[in-house]
Amino acid sequence: MYKRLQKFIDIGNNSAFLWGARQTGKSTLLHQRFPNSIYFDLLLSQEYERLVNRPYAMREQLLESNIKSGSVIIIDEVQKIPALMDEVHWFIVNKKLQFILCGSSPRKLIRSGGNLLGGRAIRYELYPLVSAEIKDFKLLRALNHGLIPTHYISETPDVLISSYIGNYLKEEIAAEAMVRRIPSFARFLEAASFSNGEIVNYQNIASECGVSSHTIKEYFQILEDTLIARFLPSFQKKPKRRVILAPKFYYFDVAIANHLLKRGPIAQRSEAFGRAFEHFIYQEIYAHSKYSGIDYPIAYWRTASQYEVDFILGDHEIALEVKSTDMAMPHHLKGLKAFSEEYRVKYSIIVTQDLHPRKIGGITVLPWKVFLEKLWNKEIIK
Repeated sequence: MYKRLQKFIDIGNNSAFLWGARQTGKSTLLHQRFPNSIYFDLLLSQEYERLVNRPYAMREQLLESNIKSGSVIIIDEVQKIPALMDEVHWFIVNKKLQFILCGSSPRKLIRSGGNLLGGRAIRYELYPLVSAEIKDFKLLRALNHGLIPTHYISETPDVLISSYIGNYLKEEIAAEAMVRRIPSFARFLEAASFSNGEIVNYQNIASECGVSSHTIKEYFQILEDTLIARFLPSFQKKPKRRVILAPKFYYFDVAIANHLLKRGPIAQRSEAFGRAFEHFIYQEIYAHSKYSGIDYPIAYWRTASQYEVDFILGDHEIALEVKSTDMAMPHHLKGLKAFSEEYRVKYSIIVTQDLHPRKIGGITVLPWKVFLEKLWNKEIIK
């Protein structure tokens, strides 16, 4: 059992949406946080059939039960029946009930014109596991298995990841997004993986998939909307040097990218290890930004002359470089030095596999374990 770090900060008596990709542990978390709630699970076929045909049956049930003001009602996979949102809205306004509305993404609600409660519900997301949630965390296991809970603990993760990609990404996501050409979408998922951690070339991917670049952009939007991937923006604040403006692309879990890329087992000191290591650190800082309640922006910085910093946190408060090397050397610090010449930076940090923290000039070298402990203890950014 994992103690998740999503604390529902500032929820109080407010209603909320909890979004997150399938199998990230949303239902388990809600059962832990709200054990006495009334629960509607739309993954149960009987419950789904009952409410999809008669959404008002939920209102009839709740009114008959003489439910008290302030009671918590959870609807799991709420996006499956958009019409329920009008019933939820009525109860929030007229009966002061608190709803926790859980689902894999809001895309279907938005596309159907569903009622998103007009600002009456706070939005939260649940991500794959992070290191601070796992006792005896193992880096190589995380890079090879990924951090979806069932995948991380499994002794046969490849089977589960393959099923996840086939049944969920290639079929369910495509169907929910009303993709007409599912085979081309399946090819797109694999082609997009070559852009993981990189800037996307839409035209090249379109040629590989046999569709237009406009269609490829729509496919990327589907991945964003369904929380399967996200774009990391470039840092562009008043640049002196000419900077690259295009965002980078990342799948939401490192093992999804590994599997689509057919990387095979990831071993120390391999090129695949370095790329997966950077992806993993990005997952950690992104989740920390949201779970901590700080919600600081994250960007990358790259100049036309090829100086680069992997992650800029906040308003250039932290410049963060990630290298899988066992010992940081001066040549690893060129991007950080160039960035600090252009912007006033509170901390310049390189995260590595060094054995001990140290300083090189004004740049802090942190072993990845130390960095993550400091991050989750609010010692990096506050």
